Amino acid sequence: MLSRHNSAVHWFHSIEGGKMKCIGSLLLVCGALAGPPQPARAETPTLHLASLEWLPYVGRGLPDGGLSGAVAKAVAARFGYGIRIDYFPWKRAMQAGGSDPDFVGYFPAYHTAERARQCHFSTPMGKSTVGLAMLAEAPLRWRVLDDLAGNKLGVVLGYSNGDAFDQMVKSGKLSVDASESDIINLRKLLAGRIHAVVIDKAVLRYLLASDPTLSKERTQLVFDERPLAELTLHVCFQRTPLGLKLKQSYDAALLQTDIAKIENGYFDQLGRSLGAVRR
Repeated sequence: MLSRHNSAVHWFHSIEGGKMKCIGSLLLVCGALAGPPQPARAETPTLHLASLEWLPYVGRGLPDGGLSGAVAKAVAARFGYGIRIDYFPWKRAMQAGGSDPDFVGYFPAYHTAERARQCHFSTPMGKSTVGLAMLAEAPLRWRVLDDLAGNKLGVVLGYSNGDAFDQMVKSGKLSVDASESDIINLRKLLAGRIHAVVIDKAVLRYLLASDPTLSKERTQLVFDERPLAELTLHVCFQRTPLGLKLKQSYDAALLQTDIAKIENGYFDQLGRSLGAVRR
């Protein structure tokens, strides 16, 4: 015969055993209802692109990485890809995006014959109006590029500014002062160290609205009505089998994308955010 203590222990273990059997049965039922274990969902593949700080087209502090980033994101999503952008000075961006196996390309790039031999260009994903920013009190008078000879023009290191302009620079017919950024060039212009700055119209507009030091001087600067070039913007995919495949997928998706709608919506959003900052 069991003592009272032993009886209690026996009763406790009987109850616990019953509970464990019940829980085990419940788990079996739940497992049957849930079905077999599901495989982990595959991660979305990513277009890893090199770029630069070229606001409002691209920039780490902008929504979707900038206007060109928003377009690239929308296009990539159409063929099941995400976007990752790393930022460098432009020459470094071209080197990393063009040859580093961690990347698939760089953007947004102007089309040039030299670059076309080194990468697979996407179809145009936007355009850029390149012209001269000048001092309002000392504008340059010119009709053809030869008229600009004798003036020191600020350019960004590694940028193409249209075939005609680039050829005249290479031949020594035009004198340029290269810097790392548009902001540096505009400050040189305000300081009287150069005569004009070669710059994209939308970039100038954005910098004058957003940069505190430049916005104070905005009335001193004008954008010349005569453009140097109207240039298209592209993704420059690496010249590899994978790069070609991604370029083809990107181009097909681009045909189904309303770029104008994305651009208009983006500039509206940007205008509201800049207005809020200024207030």
